[in-house]
Amino acid sequence: MSGASGPVQAVLFDFGGTLDADGVAWKDRFRRLFAGEGIPAGEEFDRAFYGADDALVGSVSPELSFSETVARLSSGVAERLGRPEAAGRVAARFLEDARAHLARSAEVLARLHGRYRVGIVSNFYGNLQAVCRETGLGPHLDAAIDSVIVRAEKPDRRIFEAALAAVGAEPSRALFVGDSLPRDMAGARALGMPHVWLRAGEGAACCAGDRVIGSVGEIVEVLG
Repeated sequence: MSGASGPVQAVLFDFGGTLDADGVAWKDRFRRLFAGEGIPAGEEFDRAFYGADDALVGSVSPELSFSETVARLSSGVAERLGRPEAAGRVAARFLEDARAHLARSAEVLARLHGRYRVGIVSNFYGNLQAVCRETGLGPHLDAAIDSVIVRAEKPDRRIFEAALAAVGAEPSRALFVGDSLPRDMAGARALGMPHVWLRAGEGAACCAGDRVIGSVGEIVEVLG
């Protein structure tokens, strides 16, 4: 495996777009769902999404649930687009899909946990721990590192270093799995951490020899 210098001791995952979807970022999923409501998915949507997303960062209760997080984000986007009535429908569809993926991801983490130290590294809102508990991921984790709590966002090396410290592994003995090339793959590469790209469509991996998977479950085969 690219970058590995010994047996893998820890497996770290991104959350949004990885454990709750097979390689599709939140913005792209919300874009598609709002388009289904007849809302154009151009620059106006991008501004609305980023504005709503930024408004949640660091401003929510650490105990805010996953469902309420999605509801608030959906409402923020819908209000900025002048379509507040669409928020509930979009949130419900997003959650239905995400929960199905999270249930499958929880099974994967359960298979890995014990053989490896398992963690999540996410650019989130300050409530990642509560979200992991609600979605069934918590029992299978040794660490859940939230960018708001550690005050560093991927690809900043500090958020990865916090995760590695929490699971007690050196970068070369950990494996990172994520869907974003500029945040997940670039951040892991900067520390010399082996990385696997969860890719929904086409595109080239960031490093020669990198493994590319199409679903979270495939990581079990990668690890052997």
